[in-house]
Amino acid sequence: QVQLVESGGGLVQAGGSLRLSCAASGSIFGIMGWYRQAQGKQRELVAAITAGGSTNYADSVKGRFTISRDDAKNTVYLQMNSLKPEDTAVYYCNLKVFGLARTDYWGQGTQVTVSS
Repeated sequence: QVQLVESGGGLVQAGGSLRLSCAASGSIFGIMGWYRQAQGKQRELVAAITAGGSTNYADSVKGRFTISRDDAKNTVYLQMNSLKPEDTAVYYCNLKVFGLARTDYWGQGTQVTVSS
């Protein structure tokens, strides 16, 4: 069982930056991702990174957000620049492990609020 703990959320003005961290209690060999859920909306994928370092981003954050991973520290990061009010949401860390079946692990979420 892997535990994921997010940190780094907070309140920031539009145009500002935040860096989210997700620390895992065990190996993060799998696909790591950041999702977000705004109030009244469905959870959506923001960015993902494979064990090999390939990345994928939602169109709405391309060019502004960067996902990275440090496997030695079992940690994944989300650098968020040029933040917009529409980025306001609870951000969740996710780990997908592929074995006989896919297993998803989720963090508890961290609030990001961008004021205009």
